[in-house]
Amino acid sequence: MSLTKPVQIEVDWEALARASAHPLRISILEVLGLDGGRTLSPKELSQELQTARGNANYHVTELHKAGLLRLVRRQPVRGVVENFYGLAY
Repeated sequence: MSLTKPVQIEVDWEALARASAHPLRISILEVLGLDGGRTLSPKELSQELQTARGNANYHVTELHKAGLLRLVRRQPVRGVVENFYGLAY
């Protein structure tokens, strides 16, 4: 029987609270957590949450900066690169 040491994670609780305080950010985290974890672009999130694409993109970027989302892949689409995000945990 092997025992593993618990992993200690440093958490900036103030930054976490600030990053997840907006209702749209909470909705984004909820949608990405559905079905065992989904990977979506800000465009797809804006369609699913019925909000402006720019608004979804801004909040996804802020959640990514806070370490709550991770960039899963980048895909070229008609001359631009579309980013797809998933939950960081």
